[in-house]
Amino acid sequence: MEQIITTHKLSKRYGDVLAVDELDLAVNRGEVYGLLGPNGAGKTTTLRMLLGLVRPTAGTAKVLNAPPGAQAGLARLGALVEEPAFYPYLSGRDNLRLLARYTGVSLQRADEVLERVELTARADSKVKTYSLGMRQRLGVAAALLKDPELLVLDEPTSGLDPRGMAEMRALIRSVGTGERTVLLCSHLLGEVEQTCDRVGVIDEGRMVRQAPVAELRASGRFVVAGEPLEDAERVCRQFPGVSDVEIVGGRLELTLDADKIGDLNAALQQAGVRVHELRQLERSLESVFLELTEEEED
Repeated sequence: MEQIITTHKLSKRYGDVLAVDELDLAVNRGEVYGLLGPNGAGKTTTLRMLLGLVRPTAGTAKVLNAPPGAQAGLARLGALVEEPAFYPYLSGRDNLRLLARYTGVSLQRADEVLERVELTARADSKVKTYSLGMRQRLGVAAALLKDPELLVLDEPTSGLDPRGMAEMRALIRSVGTGERTVLLCSHLLGEVEQTCDRVGVIDEGRMVRQAPVAELRASGRFVVAGEPLEDAERVCRQFPGVSDVEIVGGRLELTLDADKIGDLNAALQQAGVRVHELRQLERSLESVFLELTEEEED
């Protein structure tokens, strides 16, 4: 799979503060990638280095096969870093048309992205009358003006109410389709869990874990529900590789390698157990995050 962003031992030091510490990052084309970490973990500093806004102290990075900040890469990406800034006494449409002139795209493109972020009805209102959620959506529209291959969003739901957060998540999923890649930076675990295909967890500037969301949430624990329960328990306890069998709420919970679950199902049916449920237990991304960051601290 083509990697659209790569870094190797990327580091940034501000005096005595090491904001980013030898970060290795890989973002694949066509995915929504979440850079996850607590406030102060180095997420925004990482984005600023990738966009060429600040220079790294050490290490290397490539964005769209070009060094950060190179015109070849900037022409193919759009970014919203921290809170977007617009001319308050201009309308949303006029702000975008002004940006369109600067970036060399057609003025018609402003209307297209306003419709994409569902701001057409308020396009001619002055930005000073926009709510925070509307300004955030206008910021995403500005980032989409060039129809970029890569969209970089830093805390796009910051300060939004629950409805605004849900609308922004839906928007991110809708634009992160096909060949377009989205790099989403957030400290909100629920947002990342519902939006991203793959995540990188960073803590104190270091990459702790990088994996698909489904892989992070998967556990070695399985639920087995069948009748009679006594026979199901007997088969499970005798099955090679099964451990930690417990009865919880009229079902069995046990630990087993995922590649052996089909064999366990066959053994249960051969013993005459009517299997109603056989599935892997999933952990919340919050529990995974806390586990990973606690391990890093240890």
